[in-house]
Amino acid sequence: MAKLDIERILDMYNYFDGAIITDEQGVILYYSNSRSDIYDHRRSDIIGKKLLDLYPSMAEEESSIMQVLKTGKPIYDRVQTLVNDHGQHVTNMYSTLPIIRNGEIVGAIDLSRCINQGMERESIVLPQTRVENADTVYQVNDIITTSTEMKRIKALIPKIANTDSAVLIYGETGTGKEMVAQSIHAHSGRSSHNFVSQNCAAIPPTLFESILFGTVKGSYTGAEDRPGLFETANGGTFFLDEINSLDLNLQAKILKAIEEQHITRIGSTRPVSFDIKIVAAVNEDPTRCVAEKKIREDLFYRLSTVFIEIPPLRERLADIEVLTDYFVSTFNARMNKNVIGVDDEVRTILMNYSWPGNVRELKNVIEGAFNIIDSRLITRHNLPQYIFRNFDSEIKRLEIMEESLNLSEKVDTFEKRLIIQALDSTPSTSAAATKLGITKQSLNYKLQKYNLKKSL
Repeated sequence: MAKLDIERILDMYNYFDGAIITDEQGVILYYSNSRSDIYDHRRSDIIGKKLLDLYPSMAEEESSIMQVLKTGKPIYDRVQTLVNDHGQHVTNMYSTLPIIRNGEIVGAIDLSRCINQGMERESIVLPQTRVENADTVYQVNDIITTSTEMKRIKALIPKIANTDSAVLIYGETGTGKEMVAQSIHAHSGRSSHNFVSQNCAAIPPTLFESILFGTVKGSYTGAEDRPGLFETANGGTFFLDEINSLDLNLQAKILKAIEEQHITRIGSTRPVSFDIKIVAAVNEDPTRCVAEKKIREDLFYRLSTVFIEIPPLRERLADIEVLTDYFVSTFNARMNKNVIGVDDEVRTILMNYSWPGNVRELKNVIEGAFNIIDSRLITRHNLPQYIFRNFDSEIKRLEIMEESLNLSEKVDTFEKRLIIQALDSTPSTSAAATKLGITKQSLNYKLQKYNLKKSL
């Protein structure tokens, strides 16, 4: 999305009431609503649902999001009237932009503002962040895994939870960084206080400083007395996700606030102290982010007192099957169905797909299958088409690569994959050797041959 488009929207609206981000199929990935007086949808009821399922009376051609996904062309200032859950007719102005990656439409972002006479906002209200209490955060036991590395992370969480040291979590999108962050909070002495989560990529830089530090009335047009996120998280945990997307100048101010343990609201001269545990996350290699000036070096060292790296799903092969079975059980209960699992073809596809969206993508694929399944087994016909496009291209790449391999090299490639899977699903080399049906000495030889790390 072009920076110019964002600035144009901000100039047009000065603020917006709601934001929705969808994938290329119209499935909602992000939802923000600052007008709870008009719409009382909960994020948990919105995320993962198809847009048109939420508005069954709306035709596809009436939806600006679906039109943008179809044409790839932005829509500005479209006016539309919808009926909310309270029977009110609400007229909104929408601007919708395509999200394009490598020349393909991969989603859309839609910003809206209520323009009903008498229902307009009288002042600027900053977008809400998410605040969780002790009853809603994830616990360590909610992390479903059979991976040795993930089990190590689960064992680490209670050890680091009761210190004030900052934690930096590195993992690709969808690996479960926030689940780990919430588990840290849940097992700490701060668990009775707020867990405040903010995705740094979701807020325009022009608004972020106000959101972080708060405002006082009159500091700018429409500003009200409002605490920032540091104040909201006082006594609890503040989770800053995708901090590598944050402007470097703001990173400097965050570092200063963390070091001094106080902030000053915009428009005020009075410092406000806070006591919080900082957990931050990045979705790119943090050392590369430092080298590429995406993260300030001093902030990186301040945040990475404790460093956790979550492996991607493609490196946790044993977890794919475990998580698939878990999600099938979850959606059976949630949708009142009796699906027994996936068929052999789907299982092969799931085990060999690269999962760029990691656990979140796997969950969405299984949920999507539950929406259209008409049997007790998930088959290839229940999977989204993009899976096959990506899977087929990956298979072709491997086939081309394997054409140059002789029989011995092909056997080695297959054997190496089996060893990786055994190591990842067992606590030691001895256990992995037992699972593979070979001696520990033989496994150690193969680890050296394939330059693989030993399990702890």
